[in-house]
Amino acid sequence: HFAARGRPKARCVVDLGAGVGALALAYGFLAAAARLDLVERDAELARLSAQNLARAGLAGAPHVVDLERTGLPSVLRGAADVVLSNPPFFPEAAGTTAQASKRSARSGPLAPFLVAAASALGRRGYAFFAYPAPALAELLHGARAAQLVAKRLRFVHAFADSPARLALVELRRAKPGGLVIEPPLVEWTERNVRSPELAALVEGALTRRAVDPG
Repeated sequence: HFAARGRPKARCVVDLGAGVGALALAYGFLAAAARLDLVERDAELARLSAQNLARAGLAGAPHVVDLERTGLPSVLRGAADVVLSNPPFFPEAAGTTAQASKRSARSGPLAPFLVAAASALGRRGYAFFAYPAPALAELLHGARAAQLVAKRLRFVHAFADSPARLALVELRRAKPGGLVIEPPLVEWTERNVRSPELAALVEGALTRRAVDPG
């Protein structure tokens, strides 16, 4: 919803580190997209993402790519109006071997995702990253290195009185400055009771009609 609200129809949406396609599928539900391209290094997850696209009736395809090793496929360079990414956030060697195996989809360097986002974006494109709030400085530093500038930021808090756990960041190819920090998203009013905004998101109330009346 952070990425999709009020957005005109996108010709191409690229999801980096797509897994089974959750971010791209949500975007396709909330906004119009002619095509969803899902970039994922795990072949089995990519296979499942293709099934999910088909079941949702959305056009697009997975691309089995390890961004750290090979970079973004040439067919996607400069093609995206919108880039989505919930990139790895654990160091590659963190924890025990068993823990590392469980975390494999969430571990690895951040830089290849930012470089790929910059490569995928067209001249007027937008990249949206979800990243742990305590590591926001790392994301912003990496974005600058990839020649991307943060233009919009929203923090997600479990409770109103708890520290932010997640940062939602809009990045663009643009001049520095002009960062807008939006009011936070609070997930829970009390244990097991969703906030009104989160409840509306989960229940599908904030659909395409709500974010794009046209």
